[in-house]
Amino acid sequence: MALCLFALDVPAKAQDGLDTGGLTFRDFATLDNGESFSREDPISGGGPNQVSSRLVSIDSIRAAAEIRFDSIKIGLALPLGWTATEDWERGVSHSADRRYRAIVWRVDFAFEGVKDAEHYAATKSGAIRARRPGIRAQTRKLGDGSYLVMYENVPAGQGDGGPRIVFDVVVSKPGNPKEGILLTLGAPATEPDRALSLLALIKHSMRIDW
Repeated sequence: MALCLFALDVPAKAQDGLDTGGLTFRDFATLDNGESFSREDPISGGGPNQVSSRLVSIDSIRAAAEIRFDSIKIGLALPLGWTATEDWERGVSHSADRRYRAIVWRVDFAFEGVKDAEHYAATKSGAIRARRPGIRAQTRKLGDGSYLVMYENVPAGQGDGGPRIVFDVVVSKPGNPKEGILLTLGAPATEPDRALSLLALIKHSMRIDW
């Protein structure tokens, strides 16, 4: 089923061609008025110096919260009921049941030994498939010039209930192809369409201070 997500005739509802599929943040939210973002999360996927990220605002109608990852100067919207933490290099967020996880990094492509976002996406997907030959990867260029990579057959990690599907979006800094942003979303392998819709919602909300 996931393979059809990369078909050329999939209708696009956004400038980048990444479609929400008619879903909204409310389809992924727990209506707690943003309380989850003020709770400590001792088992978050962040580093040893992680802190709670800043809650900027709550939109009860959309069932979304605007979160600011100050350490990497990136803001985005997340469904209510999620948590968000950060360390010096990345922001980490996940749903209350931990089935959905999103991570955002800044990437120095030159430091990573690649020339640009396209090269980074190809190099990363190639390295992952070399380490785990059972993983399948597909890449497509979005209308805004960013790159979407879909990984299928990703083995379950600690605490996961089964195989995963993972999406990467690699975005270049305007005017400087040597720097960029990596947004990763992991979800149960049985929910590729819902995961792609959520990825679209998060990406379209992302505000980056370059």
